[in-house]
Amino acid sequence: MKIVQIGTGGWGKHHTRVLSQLGVLAAVCDSDVERSKEYGEKYSVNHYESLDDLISSEEFDAAFVVTPTITHTDIATKLIEAKKHVFVEKPMTYDSLEGEKLRELAQKNNVLLTCGYIERFNPAVDIVKNYVKEKKFGELIMLEFHRENRMPLHIKDVGIIYDTSVHDIDTANWLFDEMPKVVFARSGKIHHEHEDFASIMLGYGNNKTAIIFSNWITPKKVRTFSAVCTDAVIVSDFISQEIKVGKKDETEIPRNEQQEPLLLEIQSFIGAIRGKNNLIVESQQAVNVTKIAEAALLSSQKGVPIYLDLK
Repeated sequence: MKIVQIGTGGWGKHHTRVLSQLGVLAAVCDSDVERSKEYGEKYSVNHYESLDDLISSEEFDAAFVVTPTITHTDIATKLIEAKKHVFVEKPMTYDSLEGEKLRELAQKNNVLLTCGYIERFNPAVDIVKNYVKEKKFGELIMLEFHRENRMPLHIKDVGIIYDTSVHDIDTANWLFDEMPKVVFARSGKIHHEHEDFASIMLGYGNNKTAIIFSNWITPKKVRTFSAVCTDAVIVSDFISQEIKVGKKDETEIPRNEQQEPLLLEIQSFIGAIRGKNNLIVESQQAVNVTKIAEAALLSSQKGVPIYLDLK
């Protein structure tokens, strides 16, 4: 298995580390000459500044695209046309129509296309997913997410909905195992060119609801979510991966082994390429998240709910 990585910046450097750790990193590519050289030398692999040069010079099975969102479509298209399996960091595209085209192109070329919605691989989410599937604490009826921090300096091309809220949109879809029928959102901007705070409500079937609070204003980093079930409330922390189950007369703290979600995510993608498991995040699901993010922005601009009909 040979995998190349395009983009070695803020978040990309972690992918490079894990791919090297797994022994599959074959080359890196970054338009920043110094950074490309730095990571090529650090991990003893070939390095490139041009995607075309990489594709023509290297033999590889798959690629990770960890670049600004606006570049995803062009880069992924070239890789898919070269018949390479592709992992694109979230969100898959800025425009859902471009995402649909990538999905169709991957299907036509018989390659895997997935997107980096890493929280599905967070042990805290996985445990809640199993609880919901088994109905251990009854039916899941409501989710509430808080994802707050100071504005990251390296994010310039998108606002908080596309950069941050999309994680919780995908997690909500994953836990409810369905797509929302309606979106209502409010957002605004204080320090950023795009929106830097947002509140999003997603309405699912049978009056099930997810409420997502995101901002780049709060000085303290917060990454939590709660799942309200008919027989308990499950409170989880994405960072510590701690889970507390509040029942009628007691609070239960399940034991769980802390693991690195990125490692689990990359191992899952490699396993899917090798035919050992199915993709956890399907390309259509990633496209749907973008459609929901688009609807959230539109709802915020117009001040009205946006109704959806997603696959």
